[in-house]
Amino acid sequence: MRAQTRQGLRSSTRQQGGRRRRAVSTAAAVAIGAMTLGALAPPAASDSAASAAAAARPDTVQQALNALVRDDGMPAALASVKDRDGRTRTYTAGVGDLTTGSKVPRDGQVRIGSNTKAFTAVVVLQLVGEGKIGLDASVDTYLPGLVRGKGIDGRRITVRQLLQHTSGLPEYGIHVDDDEIRNRYFEPRELLDIALRYKADAAPGTKWGYSNTNYVLAGLIVQKVTGRPLAEEMDRRIIKRIGLRHTYFPAPGEMTIREPHPQGYHRNPANTPLRNFTEMDPSMGWAAGQLISTNSDLNRFFTALLAGRLLPAAQLAEMRTTVPAGTSGLRYGLGLTSRPLSCGGVYWGHGGDIAGYETRGGVTDDGRATNVAVTSIPTDEAATQHVKDAVDRALCG
Repeated sequence: MRAQTRQGLRSSTRQQGGRRRRAVSTAAAVAIGAMTLGALAPPAASDSAASAAAAARPDTVQQALNALVRDDGMPAALASVKDRDGRTRTYTAGVGDLTTGSKVPRDGQVRIGSNTKAFTAVVVLQLVGEGKIGLDASVDTYLPGLVRGKGIDGRRITVRQLLQHTSGLPEYGIHVDDDEIRNRYFEPRELLDIALRYKADAAPGTKWGYSNTNYVLAGLIVQKVTGRPLAEEMDRRIIKRIGLRHTYFPAPGEMTIREPHPQGYHRNPANTPLRNFTEMDPSMGWAAGQLISTNSDLNRFFTALLAGRLLPAAQLAEMRTTVPAGTSGLRYGLGLTSRPLSCGGVYWGHGGDIAGYETRGGVTDDGRATNVAVTSIPTDEAATQHVKDAVDRALCG
């Protein structure tokens, strides 16, 4: 969905990239040896020189963010990196406001776009674990008669297919322009109605195809089953449960960002000047892309999710069962993606775009976590790859 820049919300298929993992066992052995010898003799001159050289070496994550600003034209870039031992580093580059030149708030809030899908999927899977939703039940089980169109029948589409993007449902976002996205409040049913004007992209279960429409329906199912707003269910079941202090679902009509944040900028078409898109009505995203958060909170969320703190083991296993999605080894589960790392293994996350911001990142099975945000959606594949590379560098460095 990268080419569909009118959409404002974009697919996660342009996510994270690759790097190399350091060998830590040898370093640990050297450190233990140094501690043993330290009481007997001062460090050798060569050791001191090596330590000084390491301290002077530019941080590779900071270099990556600087390059995103310098070479790719991002107004700002932010990152939060957590290592296996839980130590966190935060980074910034660029300026927080192109007009004033103000500093980028460290770990500032941003609109996280389609990362919202992972939160929606968690709520659905919690309800599956509680016996209130069936993954292989049809959409019509919960929303009878609602999903009908050209080649579209809610009796043939399952909840699993919604979360996995294998429903064949058409995308609504490409049919609304940027200014309408920015200024208009959309009810979730309106978003669905836009999609249902168009024929199905494929028969259910036959192919993977990213569509925000899937998650609007997933959110509507949550509301039907619980009798409560999706935002309240997310807040109660996820945000408060694991202490995400800087994450929230904007209220209807809430166009500003509550806490310190960099300004977000948008250009469409790609060769036009940047416009400040910080203030906007995010209802176009709803269950597919409305949340606001920080890189550190996203690290906390994905870490808690992969550690089993949000889902029973059976539902987490379902979430991590993936199908191929696009290129570069990306695979899509149930609101969760995996992507190969250059240093071996994969990392799990989602990623998201919404006009003004892009966020990419995820966590590894051994506890590393990184999220990177930039304050404009990249408009070419090279810049997109550089954001992925920044994530990979942080996880593999």
